[in-house]
Amino acid sequence: MKREDYLQWAERAARWGANYLATLRDRPVRAQTVPGEIAAMLPAEPPEEPEDMQTIFADFERIVPDGMTHWQHPRFFAYFSANAAPVSMIAENLTAVMAAQCMLWQTSPAATEIETRMVDWMRQALGLPEGFQGVIQDSATTANVCAMLTMRERALGWRGNDSGMAGEKQLRVYASPETHSSIDKAVRIAGIGQQHLVKVPTDGSWALDPGALRQAIAADKAAGFLPAGVVLCVGGTSIGVSDRVRETIEVARAYDLFVHVDAAWAGSAMICPELRELWEGVEGADSIVFNPHKWLGAQFDCSIQFLADPEPQVRTLGIRPDYLQTLGQSEITNYSEWTIPLGRRFRALKLWFLLRAHGLEDLRRRIRNHIAWAEEAAAGIAALDGFRLTTKCHFSLFTFQYAPDGEDANVATERLLQAINDDGRIYLTQTTHEGQFVIRFQVGQFDCRRDDVLLAVEVLRELAAPLG
Repeated sequence: MKREDYLQWAERAARWGANYLATLRDRPVRAQTVPGEIAAMLPAEPPEEPEDMQTIFADFERIVPDGMTHWQHPRFFAYFSANAAPVSMIAENLTAVMAAQCMLWQTSPAATEIETRMVDWMRQALGLPEGFQGVIQDSATTANVCAMLTMRERALGWRGNDSGMAGEKQLRVYASPETHSSIDKAVRIAGIGQQHLVKVPTDGSWALDPGALRQAIAADKAAGFLPAGVVLCVGGTSIGVSDRVRETIEVARAYDLFVHVDAAWAGSAMICPELRELWEGVEGADSIVFNPHKWLGAQFDCSIQFLADPEPQVRTLGIRPDYLQTLGQSEITNYSEWTIPLGRRFRALKLWFLLRAHGLEDLRRRIRNHIAWAEEAAAGIAALDGFRLTTKCHFSLFTFQYAPDGEDANVATERLLQAINDDGRIYLTQTTHEGQFVIRFQVGQFDCRRDDVLLAVEVLRELAAPLG
């Protein structure tokens, strides 16, 4: 395609996008395809000569939309939504056109300085104290890895990067069983090892037990291990629970351990002051991550990691060879030194557009609605014959089972879930809780309405009848 044809096809793509968003409710939420079906529609070899853009776009329309699960669908109740407010889409289009590589201040002054300001806007929105700084990462997984590497280096007295792990005491990291699997991945990547991620027992509300944490740390120190840090979750992925943040941080501080809080999903809810009691004491953490791309409407990818003091992470990850120097500016902020990749996208632009176009009060209204509608749906499902809630609403997430008389609840629930997702009107996913197969129901899609949520209750009633 020639550059002079850009306007024509950008307008064509925008018209397609507007129609797609307007007709999402008419599509099944999950892709109704089988493995290999899409690949079979693509040539096995690349083209040797240019193809006409008309043909390319027609193939896109023919192949791609029906082969996608529609994450912006208002009845997407699976996983956690990766939301994209329309204003955020516009900002992403602009970043794509500029195609900047924002690795250094000098390669992208506006991107760097807008990122600094947007992170501080979000700090204020979440009620975090002054002094916290931060960086926009691609995802919480990357932020978790950065925090784990910083834990490692801090515990080793900054020797790991230079001389490696050989000859050092074995590190230990502590977390609740409710933490996300990316924490398991982080201890592997950091060289600490899966068996040295200690999953501390939880209390009756499935929050990490501070007393059990204290015992685990003391026992490890007595056994010759080197405790490095603690990872807490706020709004765990499986059932939405949160750790007792203040009490647990007090234990970690008694042993001078680095504390990282993974609030990837539920952190967005902290723009609502009445919900902040669920992470009371978080100001004592060293590192906090949350994803505006989950519940706030910022186009994926956009994850903010707040740092009480950036110096340990920059010391862990930063490297500045001669060819990356900004001459005459030795103290300039280069966010690539705060993160793992050198290359960075201009992610702050979509936050700037989003926060200005919606304002915090509109975003609060949406989150409050989602929580209220989830509680209403949970009550409706609990009232259906053969259904039972397995966990209450935590923020806007709850779980349930289908257990008709005389049937194994795990088998019946799995069969119902398959029927739900084959039906296509709603999309739900599963987890395992206390050894039971349960269905997760999470309300959070940016444009969903109360009737979308309550329709899910009717779909469950309808699909369960022939199964029971």
